Amino acid sequence: MDPITPGTEEHDRAPGRRPPRDSLTAHLVQSAPALARTTRIVSGDFLLTVNPVDGSEIAPVPPGTPGAGTPRRRSAEERAEAEYAALPPGAEESEVELLARQEVRESLVQLLTRGRSVRLTGPAGAGRTSLLDLVAEDCTDLAPDGVVRLTGAHRTADDLLRDLFHTVYDAPHRHPEPDELRTLVKEIGAVVVVDDLEFGGASLSGLLDATPECAFLLGATPDIPAPAADLEVEEVELPGLDRAASMEILERTLGRALTEEESNWAGDLWFESEGLPLRFVQAGALLRQREQLRAGAGVVDEYGVFEDVRPPAEAVFGVPVEEDEAEEVPLPSLGEAAAPAPLLASRLSSSARATLRFAVALEGEVPHQAHLPALVGDTHADAALAELSACGLVSRAGARYRLASSVRVQLEAAGYGDDAAERALTAARHYAWWAGHPSVAPERVCAEADAVLAALALLAPAVRQQTEGEGNEAEAEENCAVRLAHAACAAFAAGLHWNAWQRTLRVGTEAARLAGDTAEQAYFHHELGVLALCEGQLDRARTELEASQGLRAALADKRGTVAGRRALALVADRAGD
Repeated sequence: MDPITPGTEEHDRAPGRRPPRDSLTAHLVQSAPALARTTRIVSGDFLLTVNPVDGSEIAPVPPGTPGAGTPRRRSAEERAEAEYAALPPGAEESEVELLARQEVRESLVQLLTRGRSVRLTGPAGAGRTSLLDLVAEDCTDLAPDGVVRLTGAHRTADDLLRDLFHTVYDAPHRHPEPDELRTLVKEIGAVVVVDDLEFGGASLSGLLDATPECAFLLGATPDIPAPAADLEVEEVELPGLDRAASMEILERTLGRALTEEESNWAGDLWFESEGLPLRFVQAGALLRQREQLRAGAGVVDEYGVFEDVRPPAEAVFGVPVEEDEAEEVPLPSLGEAAAPAPLLASRLSSSARATLRFAVALEGEVPHQAHLPALVGDTHADAALAELSACGLVSRAGARYRLASSVRVQLEAAGYGDDAAERALTAARHYAWWAGHPSVAPERVCAEADAVLAALALLAPAVRQQTEGEGNEAEAEENCAVRLAHAACAAFAAGLHWNAWQRTLRVGTEAARLAGDTAEQAYFHHELGVLALCEGQLDRARTELEASQGLRAALADKRGTVAGRRALALVADRAGD
């Protein structure tokens, strides 16, 4: 089962504490406990059993535990298969963004061939991701471990080291401790391509020092801190396109030569945009939409969305428009071309516009297209992503899509963020059910981590304690952030995205405190203690675990108390108490 719309299904999992929903015979037969997913992870010399019900259990690794030995290197075929599986839907290269880039491309390949690391710096929308993809293809045979593509979006240097480890080694349930991690990645020889890098300075130095046999190709925007002065990293700037290449983008998009009026309009846009390819992809979409409006509607569009889901011409122009007048659609003004997102969005399907509203609410993160039918309430909503991509409103970020540069600001100014709280709540309810479903692999939840964390960040501060007399609906709404944090943190732990695990635990702890949910507070404190123990922070582990034990004693939670007592005993043993 691939759960996108809520349903029921049983699996062989660890027993939980809650009975099944809608039990029609509860008054006749005692309900069986709900089923939950447990996962075993080897972290250093600890064996961690992630249990989303009573809290994770931690113990020394028994001899002969699977996954505790030296991990196996993946073959080139396995790496290629994993890389292909991680690509977001529709992630084919856009040739129009690669015009006039051949010289830069060859320069980057030559530097990497000599074993040099390079930082490619360019503003958002300069076509950096597409260029990195092409250079990666050119470098396939340069290093023993091939090319490793990583995303730096919301990732620290330690996160990237662990991503590199799991890309090269086959260790699905292994979270090596820092010393072991550095020993293993030190042996990796690869060309590592990192797009959307978010750090520089000492953090970048630590990343490169830990991987002496790797050559890095780093993509970053100019506002990211530069590498340390003593770090041997070549700096390459990615400029905008010249006027001829920018015009060619528009002609390829339209499939014809530009008229004189269109050429003059595009020339003004080129001067204003400094030749950023993304702006001309969006401008091409504006001209394409203009042609569609002039031609009139009447057939199914290229994405399979029927005509009745598109707004009429009156909705686009704001005034009644006769059929013959629609054929005289003027070119967008320079202001509309400079900030095209609202105009582009107004001419898309209702599902695409709803997807944009969700993305604005989720801090620019676009939910995976498999979630869109459930979120939007339209069975054809998964086609919305193709519409948004064709218009240049979204851009690829690793295995996901985000709103393209400045699109979120433009849409918020047009009112797309007015219902952000409601959209975030809808997304949180869906993700809370989906992330906790036993049939959903933890890796899939980790891939959606940015959207889940964005929903939590918006909802958690608004949580309040339920007052006496409030109904079930109010309780469900107020506890949504707590339920999502509980479901997601277990998946993040099992999926080895421990940065997201820690962030979710902290948000969940605060949300549970605001909601007055003692049981959930105990769970989150216990998990924070276990995480601190895995990271060698014994004092912090003791503090969190003792806080959890105090709350569970008040609740008379025997099973949770036993798990906490065992973890505290392990802390005392490690501390020599």
